[in-house]
Amino acid sequence: MNAVIVGGGLAGTIAARTLRELRPDLRIAILGEERHPYYPRPNLIEYLAGRVPREKVFAFPEGWAARQGIEARLGAPAVRIVPGRRTVETAGGGAAPYDVLLLATGARASRPPVPGIDKKGVFVLRTLDDADELLARLGEGRRAVVLGGGLLGLEIARAVRQRGAEVEVVEIFDRLLPRQLDGAAAAILKAQMERSGVAVRLGEKTEEVLGDGQARGLRFGSGATLAAEAVIVAAGIAPETALARQAGLGVGRGVIVDDRLRTSAPGVYAAGDVAEHAGRIYGIIPAAFEQARAAAHNMLGLDKPYGGTVPSNTLKVAGLHVTSVGEVHAAGPGLESLVRSDAAAGLYKKIVLREGRLVGAIWMGTAKGAAEIGRLTALKKDVERRKEELLEENFDFGEVP
Repeated sequence: MNAVIVGGGLAGTIAARTLRELRPDLRIAILGEERHPYYPRPNLIEYLAGRVPREKVFAFPEGWAARQGIEARLGAPAVRIVPGRRTVETAGGGAAPYDVLLLATGARASRPPVPGIDKKGVFVLRTLDDADELLARLGEGRRAVVLGGGLLGLEIARAVRQRGAEVEVVEIFDRLLPRQLDGAAAAILKAQMERSGVAVRLGEKTEEVLGDGQARGLRFGSGATLAAEAVIVAAGIAPETALARQAGLGVGRGVIVDDRLRTSAPGVYAAGDVAEHAGRIYGIIPAAFEQARAAAHNMLGLDKPYGGTVPSNTLKVAGLHVTSVGEVHAAGPGLESLVRSDAAAGLYKKIVLREGRLVGAIWMGTAKGAAEIGRLTALKKDVERRKEELLEENFDFGEVP
């Protein structure tokens, strides 16, 4: 039996590893567009910041795939899927026949429709090659601007600052991490970012990338301008659906899958950033991991439903732990929120309840209790009787079953 996986990122690699665990005799091939073996994308930030050397970016020792009996075709992008013949064609005229196929093509970095966005000196950070190109541009005294105040944008900004460059984050919304934080928490985070040497500009819409062929800065809707030698775009992702569309699969914003990660074509599955499940594209590591595991089981006929992933994000910005889980904005009928805040200490805790059950949380300024609050939120635990205590510094989460 041949299992072919298109994409060598997190979802593709976890699926391959799971398939091997379940079926030692299975023939497994990964068709990877990149010429590098698998590396966790968060490692790109560590590499960019200079905290991890290049050889430590990769997840597994050299030769891991071969030792697992997994054929990894690096730098062999798939160019066409022929579902009727159960074959994937690759660049250069190669082909890979399959009995079951997993699309784990991930996503590409989005670029906003701004004049000049394709100029030299405008970067994204999605691959190791992207990181190398950006590092070649950065240096002591350079000025960089990051378009986007989301998770990736803030992490990039911090890494660039650690490389000695001057850096400013530009966010079109009125606060940082607009999806993950409310206004009060975002204000604390902004102050912390600025204390770490990262400038922040909120509520500005970028109208143009300035420069004659080479990016030299930005012009905003307000008429203000900002000079920079490097413009780094962190404006979200777009699922890589071209192969699926060409093959005639059901595609919305991503490749549409059911609760078994099946696409509209027999024997073809999808997982990770490319997959659209129940109308949702997650774009987060926990979802890619869970989908890959479930898809691998289902590819082998072992029924393993996927019921969705509770959104959870954790990062550390300038020494400040930030965790955001579930519904954090408390907008809508039946929702109740409780907050404990100490802006001077960078502390902000918020829980959101629906009929006494925990459905969202922001835990910022401390790692203590962050994992536990995430677990309780994922379980939608009834905490009505102890909701006030949850926010206390010394609350014992072990007391909540």
